[in-house]
Amino acid sequence: MNQTLTEKFWERKTLLEMNEAEWEALCDGCGKCCYRKYLDEDDTLYYTRIACNLLDVEKGHCMNYKARFALEEDCTKLTKQNLPDFTWLPSTCAYRLLYEKKPLYHWHPLISGDAQSVQRANVLIKHGIHEKDVIDWFDFVIDEEEAR
Repeated sequence: MNQTLTEKFWERKTLLEMNEAEWEALCDGCGKCCYRKYLDEDDTLYYTRIACNLLDVEKGHCMNYKARFALEEDCTKLTKQNLPDFTWLPSTCAYRLLYEKKPLYHWHPLISGDAQSVQRANVLIKHGIHEKDVIDWFDFVIDEEEAR
């Protein structure tokens, strides 16, 4: 089914009202959700520069989006139903922003009209490394502000 995007749908619809194409279009392509997080025994959340092996760390996009769930067993689909559970999403994430009733940033592709605007705004995590290349995760912990 080929669904179309309603003009400025993110301003006119709630997250629950969006069709699948609109929901997918909310993703700005920063890739931050694809970076590994670590929760310690004290429930402290640590963000890392360690990316899922499918993430293109230079562009912030999944290299096999359609097959990601089959290729990465811990890849989790963000849905309208589980969004409240994703409290670790970056503060710049469109899903989180709209859930919190906040506007999208000027660099979001839906606002700028430019798919490269996220890269130009320096939103991507710098010096990302793939999980397969990491031995000690704590060597790659980053400041929470860098992850958001």
